[in-house]
Amino acid sequence: MADVSRISARVAAITPSATLAVDARAKALRAAGEDVIVFAAGEPDFPSPAHVVEAAAEACRDPRNHRYTPAPGLPELRQAVADKTRRDSGLEVTASQVLVTNGGKHAIYIAFATLLDPGDEVLLPAPYWTTYPEPIALCGARAVVVPTGVDSGFKVTVEQLEEAITPRTKALVFVSPSNPSGAVYSPEQVEAIGRWAAERGIWVLTDEIYEHLTYDDHRFSSMPVLVPELGERCVIVNGVAKTYAMTGWRVGWMIGPLDVVAAGAGLQSHATSNVANVSQRAALAAVTGGLDDVVRMREAFDRRRLRMFELLANLPGVTCLRPEGAFYAFPSFEGVLGREIGGRQVDTTLELAEVVLEEAKVAMVPGEAFASPGYARLSFALGDDDLEEGMARLAKLLV
Repeated sequence: MADVSRISARVAAITPSATLAVDARAKALRAAGEDVIVFAAGEPDFPSPAHVVEAAAEACRDPRNHRYTPAPGLPELRQAVADKTRRDSGLEVTASQVLVTNGGKHAIYIAFATLLDPGDEVLLPAPYWTTYPEPIALCGARAVVVPTGVDSGFKVTVEQLEEAITPRTKALVFVSPSNPSGAVYSPEQVEAIGRWAAERGIWVLTDEIYEHLTYDDHRFSSMPVLVPELGERCVIVNGVAKTYAMTGWRVGWMIGPLDVVAAGAGLQSHATSNVANVSQRAALAAVTGGLDDVVRMREAFDRRRLRMFELLANLPGVTCLRPEGAFYAFPSFEGVLGREIGGRQVDTTLELAEVVLEEAKVAMVPGEAFASPGYARLSFALGDDDLEEGMARLAKLLV
């Protein structure tokens, strides 16, 4: 009798998160005593704001938080997210349109699981964050990759989307500011894509997790605000991780039409029940508080952004667009490939990332993880001294 796999085909087909894998390997090297500089993780190096931590400590002492609470989220947090959304993007939603999830990734999974059926197609502009294709595939749907490049500033056009659409197209993934490219779409570009999606009758999942991290004259624009007619076919995912330096608290949310949110809440009720109450109380303190901590963090990211861009521009064979948002640079290393580096022949950025980690003790994520071979993602959400040291090591290895 033939052997039967112990793992289901759908789960066995999942590609583990490349960003987390690189980060885990770097941390393992650190634990072994190696001095590793980590450009891999999409994680602010700042502690969570003090008032958020204090709210969590107080919540721990309150017996109400030792019990189950409603699966869609604490009512006061759902209302606070609705209020925060109106404050920050201008979108009017009700608390019933908010589902509190176990981080932004969970919001993405719940949204796709609620919307997609086997055989559906989802337009996915590349470079894209590594997580997006996996829940699409788990739903039996197919991600249709729409490549972008430096000529467009890594921004997809309506013309490209029109070429990629088929009768099976169910949704579009739209992200601005972008991970990994740092691209920020102009209001005119956001509106044009939103109107195209509305006319075509397809759903848009718009990831707004980096809404507060834009630089120079670039500004975040929320698609359903610019295109109100898209509201009934739009799901927003967001969370406290990036804005408030709360990656480990695991609180995100999805916002959408009432029927979609209710269906997603039903799924979550069986998958996880409620998000940890202490984390929800911490998130409540974050979204109802001011943005002073956010402003200070953004100023630091901006300074590091400019310094990293300057140092990358000085590397021979390396080119890079100046990041417009988020906290990533996405340089091209195509000019250094095809030669020997660190005693090894290096022909891909996957190989380059391995050599850089082994020889320079610097961790970065190769572009293959984002469907953009030849590039790599470097986070500038790390301390200034580490940034300088890491870039110096990279320069020494590549020169």
